[in-house]
Amino acid sequence: MVDLGYPSKPEQVQLLAGVREGLTSLRLAGFALVIVTNQSGIGRCLFSEADFWAVQARLETLLGEDLISTTYFCPEHPEKASDRRKPGPGMLFEAARDLDVSLAESFMIGDKESDIEAGFNAGVKACVWINEAANMTITDRDDVIVVPDFKSAAAWILSCPEGT
Repeated sequence: MVDLGYPSKPEQVQLLAGVREGLTSLRLAGFALVIVTNQSGIGRCLFSEADFWAVQARLETLLGEDLISTTYFCPEHPEKASDRRKPGPGMLFEAARDLDVSLAESFMIGDKESDIEAGFNAGVKACVWINEAANMTITDRDDVIVVPDFKSAAAWILSCPEGT
């Protein structure tokens, strides 16, 4: 969804171009689709957990019913963070356990450096960074796939041969 900082109202939710189509193609290919999201606005007392779930419900309505398998969120303030808060791998470990998914066979798609680091910290197969600047890199990492949008991220994942 479009990053508006700290969205707390369902009417603020806007889908990025190509997200619904990309997620649908991944779901049809058999992928479990999980959202892992830092929500420090809760820890900063900018909005409530109920507000977060209302925004999440709107997002899932716009995406389409039953597209997202589940959502994990971390409400912690960055200064009081546990390993659940990205770049920590905690939420990814929870998802793998709860859904009986192998992280070594999973992909992490994100638009922030902390998303990509969380994926690597959890041991995922590959990390795909959505960044319009295709020449962007993450310090000390040469194994990040950089794509301009979500649809390209999904296409890259779907083009990966088995075992890649």
